[in-house]
Amino acid sequence: MYYIKKTIEISGAHRLELDYPSKCRSLHGHNWTITVYCKSAQLDRNGMIIDFSEIKRLIADPLDHQVLNDVLPFNPTAENLARWCCEQVPHCYRVEVQESTGNTAIYEADQP
Repeated sequence: MYYIKKTIEISGAHRLELDYPSKCRSLHGHNWTITVYCKSAQLDRNGMIIDFSEIKRLIADPLDHQVLNDVLPFNPTAENLARWCCEQVPHCYRVEVQESTGNTAIYEADQP
């Protein structure tokens, strides 16, 4: 089994739809650190699982310097963002989304 890990930094704002009072219901920003983990038993014809630049294109291009509420069709919590990132990248099985120091959400796809 082959494994890769790609870490991406993006800047983005969001506001959370919450059913309790919170400052996070107001628009605010983060410098997010997103770590994408991929694995595959086979490599492509170039000897890769997936090109690191392709991971960046799939994640950073639609999200960097955006209001996440405007580009994502769900409440942009760190947990939901981690799941979305995992679903965008072929061979991805785990994503960690750090929205600030000490606050990280992790999503792991169900293994077949």
